[in-house]
Amino acid sequence: MSDVHSQSEGEPLVIVEAEGPVLTVTLNRPEKRNATNAEVLCRLFDAWVRLDTDPSLRVGILTGRGSTFCAGMDLAEIGRLNSGAADNPWIVRLREDTRVIFGAYLKTFRPSKPIILAAEGYVRAGGAEILQGTDIRVAGESAVFGVTEVQRGLFPMAGSTVRLPRQIGYAVAAEMLLTGEDISAQRAHQLGLINHVVSDGAALNRAREIAERIAANGPLAVAAILQTIRETEAMPETEAFAIDSRLGSQVMRSNDAAEGPRAFLEKRAPQFTGT
Repeated sequence: MSDVHSQSEGEPLVIVEAEGPVLTVTLNRPEKRNATNAEVLCRLFDAWVRLDTDPSLRVGILTGRGSTFCAGMDLAEIGRLNSGAADNPWIVRLREDTRVIFGAYLKTFRPSKPIILAAEGYVRAGGAEILQGTDIRVAGESAVFGVTEVQRGLFPMAGSTVRLPRQIGYAVAAEMLLTGEDISAQRAHQLGLINHVVSDGAALNRAREIAERIAANGPLAVAAILQTIRETEAMPETEAFAIDSRLGSQVMRSNDAAEGPRAFLEKRAPQFTGT
């Protein structure tokens, strides 16, 4: 993670960088603890659409600049949205395109490619909600996680009341949602909310290592496995196996499925084409 704690002049509030098959999306409002506003939400949504539709991209990373991943929605922006203000194009877009807000938070739109979270510091409210839409999560050891909306009399609209009980269990999720209190990175790891706890400042590097490993795998297999995981969650096993068989059979008939074993036998790296 960067140790820069202020936004550089002229930079967007979300920095989107492609390096080979990996798209890194960085929240860039460190002076506001990376709280989301209309511009951030629009730029996040556009980044997820790019990840989903660009065939050269295979995996995404979401992180935040500075010492905090994301403290949630900018409360001042909620007031502006509710007031009917239309003094900047980002707010106008949120009103005109109903997909953007919840798509940005990975509630109603999730790219067909995996997203890895690299979080440091506070992961609260909307920050903890978008976490639940990512697929693999890495956090610095001092990070804390909280779905804190209830403390402000608000409802966590980005999916936590549904996703959190499925991801960490009913009783623990109920306590987090109803008290709004934080849990530590170590506790989040014990509960399975995050995959890895690393030294502070090392989350992004670990996320990049995981992204590179995923990007080296067969893209058809990665996409089908991810789709199966998502579509069969909480589904009866017999119904889930129908999806598993359909998607798996498509992969097994692909050119990539022939290339992988052939490369193994020839002791070389596979050259996957996504076909």
